[in-house]
This record gives sequence, structure tokens and C-alpha cells, in this order.
Amino acid sequence: MNNKKTVIITGGANGIGKETAFLLHKNNYNISVVDIDKKAGSALASGFSSEDFLFMTGNISDINTLDEFLKKTINKFGGVYALVNNAAVSTPEFNDDLAKWEKVMAVNLRAPFYLSKKCAPYLKKQRGAIVNIASTRALMSQANTEAYSASKGGLLSLTHSLAASLSPEIRVNAISPGWIHTGPEEYSEKLSEEDHSQHLTGRVGRPSDIAEMVSYLISSKAEFITGQNFIIDGGMTRKMIYC
Repeated sequence: MNNKKTVIITGGANGIGKETAFLLHKNNYNISVVDIDKKAGSALASGFSSEDFLFMTGNISDINTLDEFLKKTINKFGGVYALVNNAAVSTPEFNDDLAKWEKVMAVNLRAPFYLSKKCAPYLKKQRGAIVNIASTRALMSQANTEAYSASKGGLLSLTHSLAASLSPEIRVNAISPGWIHTGPEEYSEKLSEEDHSQHLTGRVGRPSDIAEMVSYLISSKAEFITGQNFIIDGGMTRKMIYC
């Protein structure tokens, strides 16, 4: 075991999770990632040394997967300093398929709750932090996003509830991203000028915009911040639009 602090990232093989893993590793943390995407996880692992990185393939809707992942993390690194609940799934259908609803809730809400509780004893020892990656969908909606929006709204409530329950040793905050371009680089060429200009900042978001806030929130610089939700959306939730 090395002397670095360890950060767990769920869904860390792609997009925001991947960018966060690279940034936090650059900032001298051990990184432990669980993701259902084995191919992307293997590609991610190639960018790290085995000494300060762990990857496990798994579906976090399964409680046994979460238990196994945490056990492997503790066995390898000895503790946990921060937890980033990033993994999420969505379903576009508006129907009465409860199996799809329950799948979204299991990944987006139940897993963050369960993993936060299981990590709490280790986080307390290091006066660590939890960051939940929510969404602006918790605050505003498009049609047919009921399960995803509800799960992210629940995650915001879970954030301030955990902040109260785990204080003062553990700080718990959320980030609500807006439109973050997480696709392949070549797809970015298909983003139109209108896509960018509709944002008050003049561009669509990047994974690094979220990763930088995660890095700040788990650091000692943010030790007076807990129970909060940080909206990072280029100003879209503050923009009046009249047809």
C-alpha cells in the first residue's frame, strides 16, 4: 500500500467519470473504478500504473457487486478518502414498465446510498468527502425522462440528508451538470454553432468542467462546504426563453 489518499469513482470508464479519474490521479490520488463497460475499463487501466489504480467490471445495481468492489478497494489501498457517485443509466420510455424504472433507481439512487453507507466508516477516519453527480434534469425536464429525473431529484435529497447524518467528519455535496459533451471526439465536430451559442458561456460543457469541481469539492479548500448542489450548465437554468 502507498501513502496516497484513495478515491472511488463509479462509472469511471467513460465521460465525466473517466476525466475525473485522470484529473484526480494527476493530483496524486489512488483511483478505484467500477464500471459495467469492461472494454472501456481495460482501456482506462492502460493509462495508469497498477500500484495506484484498481478497475473492476461490474453492474452496481447488484449489491453483491458493490460489496466486492469495496472489499477489493480496501484490500488494495487500505482505506477510502472520497467517493464519487457518478454512474447512471436512463430510459427514454414513458410507460408502465416498472422493471425499467427499478433498474434506473437501482443504479442512480440505491447504489449511491448503499455505497455511501458502506464507505462511511473509512471516510470518517480520513475526514473525507462524497460527491454525487446529479443532473439539471432534477430541476427541469424534457418529456419522457420520468425515471432519470426522479432518480436525480432523489440524489439531491440524499445529498443533504447524508450531509446531516455524516457530519462533521464527512462532507457530502452534489454537482448537477447540464449539457456535457461526453461522446467521441469526432462527434464534437457535429455540434452546431446554435448548440454552443444557446449557452450563456458560449459553448457546450466538457467533462473537465465537472472533474475540476469534483477535485475542488474533495479537497481541503472546500472544508466549509457540505450539503450543497452545484449547477454547472453554462447558465442554461438561468436563461429565460420565450417562444
